[in-house]
Amino acid sequence: MVRYTKQDILRIVEEEDVEFIRLQFTDMFGALKNVAVTASQIDRVLNNECMFDGSSIEGFVRIEESDLYLHPDLDTFVIFPWRPQQGKVARIICDLYMPDGRQFEGDSRYVLRRAVVHAQEMGYEFLVGPECEFFLFDQDESGRPTTQSTDNAGYFDLGPVDLGENARRDMVLTLEDMGYEVEASHHEVAPAQHEIDFHYDKAIHTADHIMTFKLTVKTIAKRHGLFASFMPKPKQGINGSGMHVNMSLTRDGKNIFVGEQEENGLSQEAYWFIGGIMKHMRAMTAITNPLVNSYKRLVPGYEAPIDIAWSATNRSSLIRIPSAKGEGTRIELRCPDPASNPYLVLAVCLEAGLDGIRNQIMPPKAVTENIFELCKEEKNELGIEKLPTDLGEALAELEASEFVKNVLGNHIAEKYIKAKHAEWDEYRTQVSNWELEQYLCKI
Repeated sequence: MVRYTKQDILRIVEEEDVEFIRLQFTDMFGALKNVAVTASQIDRVLNNECMFDGSSIEGFVRIEESDLYLHPDLDTFVIFPWRPQQGKVARIICDLYMPDGRQFEGDSRYVLRRAVVHAQEMGYEFLVGPECEFFLFDQDESGRPTTQSTDNAGYFDLGPVDLGENARRDMVLTLEDMGYEVEASHHEVAPAQHEIDFHYDKAIHTADHIMTFKLTVKTIAKRHGLFASFMPKPKQGINGSGMHVNMSLTRDGKNIFVGEQEENGLSQEAYWFIGGIMKHMRAMTAITNPLVNSYKRLVPGYEAPIDIAWSATNRSSLIRIPSAKGEGTRIELRCPDPASNPYLVLAVCLEAGLDGIRNQIMPPKAVTENIFELCKEEKNELGIEKLPTDLGEALAELEASEFVKNVLGNHIAEKYIKAKHAEWDEYRTQVSNWELEQYLCKI
C-alpha cells in the first residue's frame, strides 16, 4: 500500500484536478457510508475537522451525543477511475472519533484495529486473502434490479457462454487501476455467479479492500446495464454466494502456520488457531452470516458448509487447509458470506484464533470423509456440531458468548443484537407465498 503524507494528498488533489473527496466509513452492519466535500475543504479534511450527525445512522450514537468526527486514513486515498477525468472524485476511508478525542466504540474498523493490536502484542501479524462471490443480474426497463439473467454458464466457463465476462474483465482492470493485486477471476458454479480474488494483505487493508471491491463491482456492473448483488442466496435451487476467508499469522515476516515435518504441513500454532475458531464458531456465526437470508445458503446440497469440522482433503468442511505449502500455508474459513461486515468478521476470526493459541485449544480430529454424505448418527459419533440453522439460533449463541461480545465491545454487541432481533422478528411474522400454497386450501 502506498504511504501518503498530508503534503502528498494536497499535491495530488491539485495536480490531478480532484474536485470532490468522499470521506467513507462503514456502519456496523457492513453498509458503506460517506460524506462528500469539495477540494476547497481539503485542509479541514486533513486536520480531522469534518464531522457528521451519527444519530442519523442506525446503531451509532444517541441524539444527545450525535457529533462524530472523521479522521482520514491518508494511505487509503485513491481516485475513482470511473469518474470524470476533469473534476475527478477521490475517496479516503476514515476512522470515527468522539468530540472528546476518543475513538468511537461503534466504529467496526476500530474493533478490527483493536484485535490487530492484540495480535501484535503476541508478536503476530494477521494476513488475510478473501474470495468474494457475487451475482450479475439483468435490470428491468426502469433500471430496477431483477433476479433474472440469460447467462447459463457454469464453473470456469468462458465467453461467449459466460455473458458476464466483459463486465468482470472491466471490474478487474478498474481494481488494478486503483492499486489492487487481483489474483484470479472466473465464473462460479451457479448461472450468473462470479468470483474475483485479490492478493492477501494485512487485515485492516483487506477489510478496506472488500468494501471498495463491492462498490467497484456494483458501479462497473451498472455501466454494463447489469445489477451486481452480494445477497447470500438470491435464488432458490442454486448455490449461494460466499466470502471464503484465507488466514495466516506471521512473526518477523515468517508464516508461523508452517509445520514442514507435520503430515498436513501445519504448525502447533496453526492447530490451536483452528481450535479457537471451532470453539467460538457458533457464537461467531451471527457476524459471519448476518442476514435471515444467510441461512438459506447454509443448507445441505449447495456446497456451503453446515457442520463445524476441519479437513485438509475435502471442501465439505467448514475449515479447509488448502494444498499450498511453505509460506503459502493458510487456513480457509468457508462459511462467511459477502453480506457481512468484513471488519467484524476478521476481528472475531482473529480473536478466536488468538484465544486458541493462548489456551492451546486443540481441534478435534480432521474429518476426511465427505461430510455432506454423513448421516446424523455418524456426525454424532465424530462429535461434529452444526452451525446455527437460522438467524434466531445464531443470535442466541452470540448473546450467550461473553467472549465474542467482548470482541465486539459493549456498544456494537448491544446494538447489533437488538437490531438483528428486530430483523428476525419481522421475518418470523411474515406469511410467505410458500405457506399460502401449502396450507390455505388444505386446512
